[in-house]
Amino acid sequence: MKISRRGFGASVAAAISAPALAAAAPRRSSKRLIKPPRLRPGDLVGLIAPGGVVDDRLIQKSVKNIEALGLRVKVGAYLGAAFGNYAGSVQQRLADLHAMFADPEVKMIWPIRGGSGCISLLSGLDYGLIRRNPKILLGYSDITALHLAIYNKVGLVTFHGPVASSTLESYPREHMMAVLTDPRASYTIPMAPENVVKAHTMPHFGIRTVTAGVATGPLLGGNLSIVAALAGTPYAADFRDSLLFLEEVDEAPYRLDRWMTQLDLSTGFANAAGVIVGVCEDCAPQEGRRSLSLDQTFDQHLQPLTIPAVTGYSIGHIRHQFTVPIGVRARLDTAAQTVTLLEAAVS
Repeated sequence: MKISRRGFGASVAAAISAPALAAAAPRRSSKRLIKPPRLRPGDLVGLIAPGGVVDDRLIQKSVKNIEALGLRVKVGAYLGAAFGNYAGSVQQRLADLHAMFADPEVKMIWPIRGGSGCISLLSGLDYGLIRRNPKILLGYSDITALHLAIYNKVGLVTFHGPVASSTLESYPREHMMAVLTDPRASYTIPMAPENVVKAHTMPHFGIRTVTAGVATGPLLGGNLSIVAALAGTPYAADFRDSLLFLEEVDEAPYRLDRWMTQLDLSTGFANAAGVIVGVCEDCAPQEGRRSLSLDQTFDQHLQPLTIPAVTGYSIGHIRHQFTVPIGVRARLDTAAQTVTLLEAAVS
């Protein structure tokens, strides 16, 4: 069959554009979730450091936190190791993580801190081991890399929330334990009243509705720099049709803008069900330097959206944060300023 030059060009254009349009189209996630067993009084908690190096003070504080919750502690074999600013070599950190998943007595794995280095573990993780031994993994910041990789490869619900060395005041403790110990069919989390008070003198703690509405979808996200770093890898957050949540600390607005742009280019914020930005501590422009404000930085990405989008929610490198179960369906209500879990996060 003879094809004209114009017809050939149209055919090529259609062939090129069709996959692109398909890639951009939202789709409902069909991922089958694996929910870890609930945490019970007296359970054994595995204490590890998969990212940044830790010292005796952080270890002791973490042990006290765990015991104060009525739980027992098992310390990782390489917890005191150091390799530069990392808590041991990649092999040592993987060994501790794998040992905790393999131990049937350990019911929860709790990193002492985030820091840096978790991304280096992803290609070496034994995802089959994790699938056979589902258990609670809790932490934030750099732990985001583990959350997203395990969700992608296993479908296990893990938890973006306090690390073991966090100061557990009433708000973070109440919502952490509710999500980890009580498998309710529905659970509503209001924003921390302490953060509302802080907003009077620290505006970045203020809750802002950029686009109003109600949205539902699985919760997915974490630390902004890590979510962006994983874009284009097998561990990336495919947040299409999801409630995307993001937080960051101690980064200039231009870096936040770069990472937000990267996520918008790779997946598209418009394809999310909603966007939740947490409290971004120490991310204001440096005095005397030309820069967008923190609000302007986020607004240029969120204001064009027609989906619900908010900033200043109680997520992030802050004392009063709530625990977010990765992959669990939830509802964002911008008028009520709540996030409601629509299914249990544990079994």
